Amino acid sequence: MRIPPMKSIVAFESVSRNRSVSRAAEELGLTASAVSHQLANLEEAIGQPLFFRQGRGLVLTPVGEQYLRDITGALAELNRATERASTPAAIDILRVHTSPSFGLMWLLPRLGTFQADNGDIQINLSCSYEDVSFTAGFYDVDVRHGHAHWRDLEVKTLRHERILPLASPEYLSKNPVQKPADLVQRRLINSETPLIRWEQWFARFGVPAMHKNFDFAFDRSYMSLETAALGLGVALESSLLASVMLRKGTLVPVFEEQYSVEVVSHHVVYPAQNADLPRVQRFLTWLDREVNRRQEGAD
Repeated sequence: MRIPPMKSIVAFESVSRNRSVSRAAEELGLTASAVSHQLANLEEAIGQPLFFRQGRGLVLTPVGEQYLRDITGALAELNRATERASTPAAIDILRVHTSPSFGLMWLLPRLGTFQADNGDIQINLSCSYEDVSFTAGFYDVDVRHGHAHWRDLEVKTLRHERILPLASPEYLSKNPVQKPADLVQRRLINSETPLIRWEQWFARFGVPAMHKNFDFAFDRSYMSLETAALGLGVALESSLLASVMLRKGTLVPVFEEQYSVEVVSHHVVYPAQNADLPRVQRFLTWLDREVNRRQEGAD
């Protein structure tokens, strides 16, 4: 059997990832009809349908799911071969994607320590709110936030993360807090992303159901942390993301550790084949060392 045209395979990968012909067409710079034509050619070559329609979107058939898994490694190897051919031999490029708060608050301030030990590796860092696809082989690793539910990927969870109330020393000096119930009378910053929210935290530590309007609300952790560091209120946020601020003293824990909640909410994910790449192995080793020696502000 002849190998289908590469443009048909690329169109199939893009449609599989976007679950939409129109979005794939926009990504590839083609018309929707051209993408549909490529899919039809591929299905004709394979002899079986690869998609069925569900509402307004497309869903892979079992054959389509298997075909996507099978071509993932091949596309990744083609991408790496092209990269090797176009990159000076002395440079190895590590492509990392993260959620914006992790990239800005945790990873970026530490890149110097990685570079000091891995000067032969160039890091390309991208941040967005979406989980990236590894099918095309562009990204090596992705740092994701949430519950670990990803199939067909290796998952390495970052430990020693706690959710706890944080504030600036100046705010606490003007607004003393002795016990959890005191916070009901303080300015609170509502973060929408942590796995533990204010309502859950108050319930966990015996404060009656709280009916309080928040003074600030943000859908990104870095905005909540910056607002707390400005002395505008108390944020319930991640010790992992706040670790640099905790080290510098711009933020401090409101209470001792007994009023913090351990969570597992940041995970490094990557395809199994990427685990054998030396640049990935070195990045994971460095990441593990950094996380384990920098706990709750002990930077």
